[in-house]
Amino acid sequence: MPPSVPAMRTIFALLLLLSIGHAAEVPENLVAEKIPAIPEGLIQRTAPYLESRTAAFLDWHPLRREVLVNTRFAETPQLHQVKTPGGARKQLTFFKEPVAAASFKPATAEYLIYLQDTGGGEFFQLYRLDPGNPHPTLLTDGKSRNSMGVWSRRGDRIAYTSTRRNGKDTDIYVVDPTNPASTRLILQVNGGGWQVQDWSPDEQYLLLLNYISINESYLHVFDFKSGTALMVPASASEKGKKVSHANGKFSRDGKTIYFTTDRDFEFHRLVSLNIDSMRPAISSLTTRIKWDIEDYDISPDGKTIAIVSNEDGFSVLRFIDAVTGRDKSTPKIPQGVISNLKWHEKNSEVAFTFASAQSPGDVYSISTKKDEMVRWTESETGGLDPQDFRTPELVKLRSFDDVPISAFVYHPDPTRFPGKRPSLMIIHGGPEGQSLPTFLARNNFFLNELGIALVVPNVRGSAGYGKTFLTLDNGLRREDSVRDIGVIIQWIKTQKSLDPDRIAVMGGSYGGYMTLASMVHFSDQLRCGIDIVGISDFVTFLQNTQDYRRDLRRAEYGDERVPQIREYLEKIAPAKNVQKITKPMLIIQGKNDPRVPLSESEQMVAALRGANIETWYLMAKDEGHGFKKKRNIDFQFYSTVMFLEKNLIK
Repeated sequence: MPPSVPAMRTIFALLLLLSIGHAAEVPENLVAEKIPAIPEGLIQRTAPYLESRTAAFLDWHPLRREVLVNTRFAETPQLHQVKTPGGARKQLTFFKEPVAAASFKPATAEYLIYLQDTGGGEFFQLYRLDPGNPHPTLLTDGKSRNSMGVWSRRGDRIAYTSTRRNGKDTDIYVVDPTNPASTRLILQVNGGGWQVQDWSPDEQYLLLLNYISINESYLHVFDFKSGTALMVPASASEKGKKVSHANGKFSRDGKTIYFTTDRDFEFHRLVSLNIDSMRPAISSLTTRIKWDIEDYDISPDGKTIAIVSNEDGFSVLRFIDAVTGRDKSTPKIPQGVISNLKWHEKNSEVAFTFASAQSPGDVYSISTKKDEMVRWTESETGGLDPQDFRTPELVKLRSFDDVPISAFVYHPDPTRFPGKRPSLMIIHGGPEGQSLPTFLARNNFFLNELGIALVVPNVRGSAGYGKTFLTLDNGLRREDSVRDIGVIIQWIKTQKSLDPDRIAVMGGSYGGYMTLASMVHFSDQLRCGIDIVGISDFVTFLQNTQDYRRDLRRAEYGDERVPQIREYLEKIAPAKNVQKITKPMLIIQGKNDPRVPLSESEQMVAALRGANIETWYLMAKDEGHGFKKKRNIDFQFYSTVMFLEKNLIK
């Protein structure tokens, strides 16, 4: 006879009590130094927050109203197909490694191509996946770094970039995906920032972008007949001033090039250019919008353009006339962030990924004929009510030199957590990144269960606030952005709801450097710091980062081969200033990181421990620039919670 319900409850309670007394084992792929054993009780407490997931739009099915999405049901994000809004997600790939991007073959969808790396190393390879065949076909060399291919209009070829020639330059290649042996190099370039943007409708030209830095990039047109690439005259620098361009596309009839540019404007605006004359004069379509146009796509009939502007971090979607730029409609969408915008080739519908503070990333679409968001996926939140997630307050401040800076501030529920609350500043990477009011995922645990306020700043050098703002931390002004953090710390101290004596800082990549630098400059005002794949010394970073990235990063941080620059970079290196750090640190790193190499974290850990600073260290042998496998992400989160409970909350 089965036990009664009360008896079952007693059994579960006893099992829970027993489990709390035991510690979780460290997975063999992780190195966890000085990190205490993870108690089962913590695993139980955090479990719902670790089970949220997201879905990202990748592509429309070219013939049917169906979508290709990327989402995770096991360890890593994989490809799924959804046939109807709200329908079941049919899983297409089942790999141990995450799939980064994918798209159907145009016109027929007889197969798809996808992009994937191994162990977080970012040496991405292109593969063809045929229906019903679980064994993909490798299209690239298996060793170099390759980009996601851009389809020809007929769908019989893709153009992509690869470092296979010398490991440094991103040359242009073309391949027929049905025949990997057809791969051919069509253009050798100089530099690691070249990108394929689009094919012309007659397939005689490729639109290319030479990305040098976030403030400098130039459009080129490659002619298949001559085998040469010429810069688009209207994209050239003017009077020695650097100009940035992005998102180049041919019009549907091939007579016009569209792209975004900050030429003669503070923000990226959408412009058009007649391809026959290539005249220097360009037609601006969005000058009235004093924000960056981050994404756009052209309707199948070529008459309408869907655009997304980034307005103080929030996305605004508009449909505009492709010739005049006049608004046709502005659909009503909730406050949040839109990405991956694409029109269906057979109808008036545009799809995208949308996320907000109270909604995980999910796939939506809107038709020009009906101003209503259609939801294709509904990602889980671990059984938690999304309406209970806190929404941010946008705080605008003036820094030490009157430069405007801002932060999204998430306050815990004051009824559950009365009194002055501890604060955790979370600094974005880049440095040309931007903190956005998107879904916090597991970080909601800090707010809802620990009562920690989250302060998410956009200091100088962040994207989204104009090209001048982007340059204010360049070269010898690097530490001005750190001083911005000091201004935010002072703001926290003035807030009645925040505890001036309990402030911590956390960041990843360049945000990791900002975390370390903040601990150097403000250690007396901070309780602790969490550095995730951060730069600890710009000189050693530039010497050891992957070859294809080095010159791209020198454009931002300065050239360490120049004596004056080298002296400055060594002077501000956190690894050389550990004597100024007096509070505990948690450092997290992926062994295979191609951007910020393992050596950056190892030398910082050694320096901190040499100065007798309490330092926890977590390293994953099967990860790169940030953890992507769920078991690793979970362990990182457990470690972070314990670190904050010990050093910030108490």
